[in-house]
Amino acid sequence: MEIQSHLTDTIQVFTTGDLLRQVAEFFRESVHSHVAITENGRYLGVISEEDLGSFDENKKISDYRYNLETFHARKDASWLEVLETFARNETNLLPVLGEEQEVLGYYQLLDVLGLLTETPFFREPGGILVVAKGSKDHSFSEISQIIESNNTRILGAFITDIQNDVVVTTIKISSENFSELLQTFRRYNYSILFGTIHDQFLEDLKQRSDYLDKYLNV
Repeated sequence: MEIQSHLTDTIQVFTTGDLLRQVAEFFRESVHSHVAITENGRYLGVISEEDLGSFDENKKISDYRYNLETFHARKDASWLEVLETFARNETNLLPVLGEEQEVLGYYQLLDVLGLLTETPFFREPGGILVVAKGSKDHSFSEISQIIESNNTRILGAFITDIQNDVVVTTIKISSENFSELLQTFRRYNYSILFGTIHDQFLEDLKQRSDYLDKYLNV
C-alpha cells in the first residue's frame, strides 16, 4: 500500500530556540500527542504533551533537549513499519525524515489506520476466527495448511496477543466449510477463542446440554 501520499507538511515543526510556551499553545489548539523539534534544520526529537507538563514553559526547548524522544519514520518506510512505530511509541503524530535528517512532514495515525480498511482483511467478505496455541507449537505454516486443506481461502492473519507462552492469532477467512474448519483446528489442539460464523460444533453441544437438562428435569 502507498503511504507516502498521506504525508502532511502543514503541521508545525519547532526549533530548539523556541519557547516551551509556544509548544504548549500548539498542544492546546490541536489533538496531537507529540511534535517535532529541529536544530540547524536537522531533526532532534519530539516533545510529548504529557512531558510538557513537567517543564518550565518560560524556558527554551534547548533547555530540555536531553528529554526529547527520538522516534520517527523514514520517507521510504512501509505502512507496516509506520504502524508499528505508532504503536510502539503510543503517539498519534509521527515525524517523517529525509536523507539529510530534515523533517519532511508527518504521518497521522488516523490516516495510517485508514489504509488498513483498504486491505482484503477488511474489505473482502468472510469470517473472523481467533485461535490460541502454545508458543512452542504455534506455526503460521500449520495454520495455513489447516485452512487450505478445508478448501477455505485465508484473507489475512496476524498475532494479536502473547501471554504466558500462549500465542493468539486472528484470522480472516472465506466462509466456506467454516464448521469443518473449526473442528480441524480443535483436532490440532488449537483453542477457539472467537468465531463470527455459526459453529455447528458449539450448536451440537448446546443441543446436547438442552437435552440433558430436559432429561434431568423429568
